[in-house]
Amino acid sequence: MARTNGTNHTRRTLEKPFRRSRLWAASLVRVAACTFVFAPLLAAWCLAKAAPANGSRSEAAGPSARPRAARASPAGFALKSPAFEAEGNIPAQFSCQGSDISPALSWTDAPSKTQSFALIVDDPDAPSGNWVHWVAYDLPRTLQALPEGIPKQENIPGGGVQGQNDFRKIGYGGPCPPPGKPHRYLFKLYALDSKLNLQPGAAKSDVEKAMKSHVLSKAELVGRFAR
Repeated sequence: MARTNGTNHTRRTLEKPFRRSRLWAASLVRVAACTFVFAPLLAAWCLAKAAPANGSRSEAAGPSARPRAARASPAGFALKSPAFEAEGNIPAQFSCQGSDISPALSWTDAPSKTQSFALIVDDPDAPSGNWVHWVAYDLPRTLQALPEGIPKQENIPGGGVQGQNDFRKIGYGGPCPPPGKPHRYLFKLYALDSKLNLQPGAAKSDVEKAMKSHVLSKAELVGRFAR
């Protein structure tokens, strides 16, 4: 009888790992079955979430989608001169070495709500700092160009007022840098939503202060000059 009990004990001891192995195997089978069943569903759900909404770029690019008409971008407010190209050399006739007359300027595509223009020309490379060469403001909104050689007086023929440059003179004062490397001369035209109504002879700082929060757009032309 003792022998039988010992045999049964040994059998139960051996059967325990076997039963555990069967349980693990059954669990693995269930996991594999669930993965087989639900993996495609999960993948489909993920793809549905990642897919773009109706009318998005991906859908529009599909073969059945109608192509969208491209929007034409506006040309943009631009300033130019027949006297020199952008980033080009300013001829001597527009400097203190020549006739010291203002170059002709023209502009295109000003904002439709423009009520006046302001013009500032300065030299950021001057030894003493930014040197102002020309200040003009209250140029009429219908104006699209300034001819060569604007008279150095308070009122501009055709409309507009001139301020004082850093030569302490009214109107245009041409490039006059010290001998050496070329300086940059920035011709900056501002389209404003109102007139400034400043007195003639205003300084650059006065104009910048008055047109603050009134600038609709800015066009810039850069020329170079060296002596």
